[in-house]
Amino acid sequence: MAIITLTSDFGTKDYYVSAVKGAIISELKNKITIIDITNEIPIFDISKAAYILKNSFSNFPKGTIHIVSVDSEITANNSAILMEHKGHYFIGADNGLFSLIYDYPPDKLFELKINQDTDILTFPTKNIFVKAACHIARGGTPEVIGTRIKSIKTYQKQRPVTNKDFIRGTIVYTDSYGNSISNISKRLFQEIGRGRKYVINFKSYRINSLSKNYSEVNAGEIIALFNTSDTIEIALNRGVSGAGGGANQLLGLSVNQTITVEFFN
Repeated sequence: MAIITLTSDFGTKDYYVSAVKGAIISELKNKITIIDITNEIPIFDISKAAYILKNSFSNFPKGTIHIVSVDSEITANNSAILMEHKGHYFIGADNGLFSLIYDYPPDKLFELKINQDTDILTFPTKNIFVKAACHIARGGTPEVIGTRIKSIKTYQKQRPVTNKDFIRGTIVYTDSYGNSISNISKRLFQEIGRGRKYVINFKSYRINSLSKNYSEVNAGEIIALFNTSDTIEIALNRGVSGAGGGANQLLGLSVNQTITVEFFN
């Protein structure tokens, strides 16, 4: 049975999510599993959508089809595309979002050539993306519904700056617990650090050790650790909304805030 996921900025109070799911079920009947990755992406925020999708899609079986509807308007300069990457299919608008998902060029890229059944152009997710997803779910090939292309729009990634003793990164995401997640990966940390002592700096705070779990410090205390995405995360143990606030609120760690790691012997 095919799997289709949905990532969108639709929210849950309007009819858009149910309309998309209804259109999929109408085409595929009971031969499909539909899973919401999230429909709570802030409107037009392709960076957050890419972060969530990048850290979730690989947990699904290969062959999964991912519909992505964030800033999804289709225009003469913003086409509908299908991307094959790591055995998965991604369908959405060519707005730069997909370029944030991969670290190396994807396997195949296609510009979709699907005629709508309506002259209403404001709902491409239902009228174009769903048709493409259902075609792939039935075993169809991208070549039938699209034209092969060599590249898509790119969005400038936030990459850490390094030298032999230093990493300067940024906070790229804040989760529902208020944890502040950086773009400093475990691989980069180990590559630059080479087992040396270190200090992590952000705002006016300094941390000289990375923990393995939140409970290594008392409730409300600051902690740094590698999260499940293997990037450095700054948190307050049990510092969630309703219990004083999370790291983003109490430490003032907003997205794009600088975080550095200094290594020494």
